[in-house]
Amino acid sequence: MTLLSVGKTRRLQHCATPRGTFSILAIDHRNNLRRALNPQNPNSVPGEILTDFKQAVVAALAPAASSVLIDPQYGAGPVITSGALPGMTGLIVARERTGYTGDPTSRVSELLPDWDARRIERIGADGVKLLVYYHPQAPTASQIEALVQQVAASCQETDTPLFLEPLSYSPDPDQPQLSPTERHRVVVETARKLTSISGVDVLKAEFPLDIAAVPDEAQWRAACLEMTEASCVPWVLLSAGVDYETYLRQVAVAAQAGASGVAVGRAVWKEATDLPSEERNSFLATTARERMSRITALCQALARPWMDGRSSSQPDAERELK
Repeated sequence: MTLLSVGKTRRLQHCATPRGTFSILAIDHRNNLRRALNPQNPNSVPGEILTDFKQAVVAALAPAASSVLIDPQYGAGPVITSGALPGMTGLIVARERTGYTGDPTSRVSELLPDWDARRIERIGADGVKLLVYYHPQAPTASQIEALVQQVAASCQETDTPLFLEPLSYSPDPDQPQLSPTERHRVVVETARKLTSISGVDVLKAEFPLDIAAVPDEAQWRAACLEMTEASCVPWVLLSAGVDYETYLRQVAVAAQAGASGVAVGRAVWKEATDLPSEERNSFLATTARERMSRITALCQALARPWMDGRSSSQPDAERELK
């Protein structure tokens, strides 16, 4: 396991709880959020509406999280300048364009123009997030691996931690969805391959099983233990749009199997997208805030601190102090 620079170590500390676990509020959604706010005509949702929604979510929930993951297009600047994001809460900024290009069976992820690691670091962010669509046997696998290497190298230059989020998909046109067995294999193999890339610091991972096909929590735990063994870096569990109660069960199992926390979005706040402004704010301040607090407490109690097995680079510290 590679040594972390002092700068990365400090920024990861700012993104985590005092015990060293991650409870990341995810509100970097763009196209998905447009669809949630207006399912009939998502393209009609203006950027101002996205910004207003993100500010409301961050103002209500960030105090119950260790850090916030947000996009630079509609969220990062406004939540900082408005004061919605507390100063003691970590900030992780998305680096990728929303969605993908190419064929659905051969997906290509693209970077946001003008938002490299240096610019993200300049606005005070503690981390960079990169989402990629990845299948180890897809025709674009090597292209995605090269993209991860490119972004990881730029993050190394600024001592900014890289949170990597690979999403699985089927590269077989005759099988639009991965089978439960294939999903398990792909998620674990993806963790093994992509976290071996130098400069990747935290893996933001899908739950490794299709829980509809595998309801046994003993099998969930075994699969999460495989993830912990496969990943070269600490990993956190994303919510992937599942309902809150299901996500709580997944978090408890993953945390006890070695996950270092969560990156949770819609499982906490998705009902707010259907509510008018006043009711939305009430829901966020009560139900959603209680959900976020409960998840943070669960991670504090059960998750593995991210620094377990990690070391900071003493030579870097000596150079920076001179």
